[in-house]
Amino acid sequence: MKVLVAHNAYQQAGGEDAVFGSEAQLLRRSGHQVREYLEDNHRITQLSNTRRGIETLWSRSSYKKLSAVLAEFRPDVVHFHNIFPLISPSAYYAAKNHGAAVVQTLHNFRLLCANAIFFRQGKVCEDCLTSSTPFPGVLHRCYRNSRAASAGVVAMVTLHRALGTWRNMVDFYIALSEFARSKFVAGGLPEDKIIVKPNCLADDPGLGRGHGRFALYIGRLSPEKGITTLVSAWQRIGGRLPIKIVGDGPEAARVKDAARNFAGVEFLGPEPRARVLSLLQEACVLVIPSTCYENFPVVAAEAFATGTPVLASDIGSLLSIVEPGLTGIRFRAGDAADLAEKVMWLVDHSAELDAMRPRARAEFERRYSAGVNLGLLLQTYDRALGSAKGTQRRSSSDLAVWSSN
Repeated sequence: MKVLVAHNAYQQAGGEDAVFGSEAQLLRRSGHQVREYLEDNHRITQLSNTRRGIETLWSRSSYKKLSAVLAEFRPDVVHFHNIFPLISPSAYYAAKNHGAAVVQTLHNFRLLCANAIFFRQGKVCEDCLTSSTPFPGVLHRCYRNSRAASAGVVAMVTLHRALGTWRNMVDFYIALSEFARSKFVAGGLPEDKIIVKPNCLADDPGLGRGHGRFALYIGRLSPEKGITTLVSAWQRIGGRLPIKIVGDGPEAARVKDAARNFAGVEFLGPEPRARVLSLLQEACVLVIPSTCYENFPVVAAEAFATGTPVLASDIGSLLSIVEPGLTGIRFRAGDAADLAEKVMWLVDHSAELDAMRPRARAEFERRYSAGVNLGLLLQTYDRALGSAKGTQRRSSSDLAVWSSN
C-alpha cells in the first residue's frame, strides 16, 4: 500500500509529533511505501496576521504543494495528523481530487474547541460543544488569549462545517479513546466514520525493574496538565516519595521553585527520549495529574511498556486507560489532598504496587504494542479505501478560486 502521511509539526515537539513519526515507521517496517508531507509551525512567524488567517481557512500553498506530491507519488491513502494552521482543510480536497482515501487522526479537540483541549480558567469547559457554533471561543479569547486569533480558528471550523468538509472530505477519523469518540459524535462528526485506535510505540523500550523508588512526571509544564495539583500534593507528602519532573513549559518556574523549597521534588527539565525511557524503567510510578481531557497521552503507553504503573487523575480518557489496582491507581482530578493520599497509599503498599508491574506490561502487549496497532491502522485504511470507492468524489471546482494563482 502507498501511504502519504501529512503533519503540521508543532513549535515545541510533543506527543502528536511522536505519533506521526512512530506510525510512519511502523508502516515502512511492514513493507508499505510511505512518504511524509511536513509543514512546520515555526513558519508562522513569517506570515502576517491576515495571511495566517487566510492560510488557516484554506491554504492555497499547501493545496498546490500537496497536489504536486500526490500527482508524483499517487498514494492509496493520505493520513493526516495535525493540519492546523498551515496545511489547512484544503489538503483534504487535494487528496480527494487525486483519488486518495482520506484518514484524519483526531489528536485533540480542535474541530470542536478553539483551544483544542476543552479547558478554560483552570477547569473543563464545554461551552462550544453544546453551542451551534464555537463562538464562545471568540468571546473568551480561547486561542492564544486573543479574540482575533480565536476568530480565525472558529471561522475555519464554521466554514468547513457549512461546506460539509468534515462530513464529506474525510473517509475515516481515528479517535484515540472511546471517551474522545463520544465527544466528537456529540460535536457533530459522523458517528459511522469514527473508529477508535489508541496511540502506540513503534519501538518497545522493554520491561524495567522499577527499583528507583521515585515517582516520575513527564510532559508539558502547563496549567491543564495539573502542575499546580502535582506541586501542592508533593508539598504535603514531605519527601516520603521523591518525584522527578521532566519537561518544560509556562509552569517551569513554579516547578523550579518547588524543587528549591519542597523535599523530594527534583526538576530535570527537558530530557532526550533515551533518558526519559531509562527513567521510566526505574520509576516506581508515573504520575499524570491532568485537569483537562487527555485524548491519549503517549507517555501512558510508554509507562506500561516498561511495566511502570500509572497514578492518574480521574478525567477524560484516563478513566479507561488506567485500571485501578491492576495497571495503576486514580485520584480526583485537581484534588491535591487526594493525590497526596494516594501517593502515601502507594508508599505503604509497595507489594501491591510491585504486583501492578507485570499487569501494566501485559496491558501494553495487549493494546499498545506495534503489532496490535499496525493491524488496527491497516484495518482503518482498508475501510477508508472502501468508503472512498463507494462514494462519489466531490470536486473542489467550486473552491477553485481559493487554490488558483
